Order: sequence, then structure tokens, then C-alpha cells
Amino acid sequence: MAKIAFIGLGNMGGGMCANLVKAGYTVAAFDLNPEAVKGAAAEGARAATSVADAVKDAEVVVSMLPAGKHVLGVYFGPDGVSTHALTGTLLIDCSTIAVTDAREAHAQAEAAGFLMVDAPVSGGTAAADAGTLTFMVGGAAKTFEKAEPILKGMGKDIFHAGGPGNGQAAKIANNMLLGISMIGTCEAFNLAEKLGLDAETFFKISSVSSGQCWSMTSYCPAPGPVPASPANRDYKPGFAVAMMLKDLHLAADAARAAGAEIRLGTHAESIYQDLSERGHDGLDFSGVMKDLKGDISH
Repeated sequence: MAKIAFIGLGNMGGGMCANLVKAGYTVAAFDLNPEAVKGAAAEGARAATSVADAVKDAEVVVSMLPAGKHVLGVYFGPDGVSTHALTGTLLIDCSTIAVTDAREAHAQAEAAGFLMVDAPVSGGTAAADAGTLTFMVGGAAKTFEKAEPILKGMGKDIFHAGGPGNGQAAKIANNMLLGISMIGTCEAFNLAEKLGLDAETFFKISSVSSGQCWSMTSYCPAPGPVPASPANRDYKPGFAVAMMLKDLHLAADAARAAGAEIRLGTHAESIYQDLSERGHDGLDFSGVMKDLKGDISH
């Protein structure tokens, strides 16, 4: 099986790296946080001391990084992946970044003799740990075929979204819809409660009626109906406000560049921006429910 270098062992990357080890791959893991590297080593990965050390004999590089500037820096900056990896190495970037940054990364990878796909994920930390992520993949069809077996070691549903950057396009459009639908779900449960309907009863009705959506049935923002949802852990994040706001900013930037109108997307961005500015970046994004009920600071 392919030798893999995994770079970026945060809340998502740690679980993803561990699942590649469980799938039987030899994985060298690196992160700027030494504790994260120790955690990966405890799961069976080799603790790499640098990007160069991680990629020196890798056939595949997988990354999970915060933003486009980090992706471009790690891959193509001084002492980056492109300096040390073998020509022809497959690069799989699972970060959520701007479409323009993803396409720039593809162009630089091709110029340097590497294969690349952008493969952002959906599912949050629980799916990362469980190996049930959804991957939206942009890149050439033949490169996607090479990447798919690796992605299956970390996920359940793998979709080829088209050419370079299209994985990011799918991700930001999907997450804009998620942000919008979560706010609507929170408002509906809050209204039902104000009108005397308890959350369990409303859930039973709406989850099989026309208002049904993923934000309700899989990630219910009202405590009770979905035991695994953050609402039952005082909104400790599976997907934090800060992460949702990042994706909504990316969607807004992309919409402006493409000339696409996103009225509800813009409104959702303003709601999460307000939560962020009030100090609630670490709240789960379903915590809009808590805000509607007046249970967090203004």
C-alpha cells in the first residue's frame, strides 16, 4: 500500500490520519504542534520532525490546513513539500480554502510535476474520527481515480465534482446552505416552544414533514431529540461558529467574484459574524438556538 505523509493534525486531521493507519497505510505525520504529532504516533503513525521528513519517501501527501495561505506555503513555500517530495507524488489537500487558492495550488503542482486534487470534507469531527466523512473532489479524472482509494480510508461518500477547484466550490456552496438551514431550524424550534410545543413533539412532526432537513434530523439544535447533537452538550462544538463563519466568508467572496446573488447567505454570514464579535467563536454553530433563547451574552 502507498506510503502517506499527513500534514495538519488538528481537530479534523488527527482522526483522519488515525483512520489511514487503521486502513493499513504507512503514515508519517507532521504538525507544528508537537502534542498533535504525539497523538498521531500513539495511533500508529510515524512522528515526523518536519515537512521534509514527512514527505521524503511518500507516494501520497494528505493535508488538512487552516487556510489557503497555509496550503500554498506548506506545498510550495521555501522548504515546502514541492522541494522535498518525489516528482509525480500525489497531493491531496483536504483543507477548506478559496476556490482561487485551490486552482493556484493545482497550477503550481502541475508546473512542478505533481498530481493534485482538492478534496474538502463534510461531516465534522465526529465523522473524521469515525471515518465516515464526505469528500468533494476537484481535479483531473485520472488523478481522482488515484486519490479515491486513499479517501475511502477516511470517508464514506466520495464525489468527483469536476476539474481543479470544483471540490472547494461544492464545499462552500454546501456549507452556505448548511448555515442557512441551521438558522432556520433554530428559529422553527424556538417558535414552536414559544407557542407551547415541546421539542420532541415538534421534531417527530417536522422530521417527517416538509420542513425536514439535515440540520434537524442529524444535528438538531434543540436539546433532546438527537442525543448525539451538540445541543445536548451545552453546544460544545462539533463545528464551531468560527469555522462556519470562515466558510460563509469564502462563499461570499466566491459569490462576488462570480456575480452570484446570495441574499440568505449574506444574512447568515451577518448572524454568525455577530456571534463571533460577541466572543462566541468557540460555540457550536447550532448555538444560534441558545442565542435566540437569550441564554448567551450580548
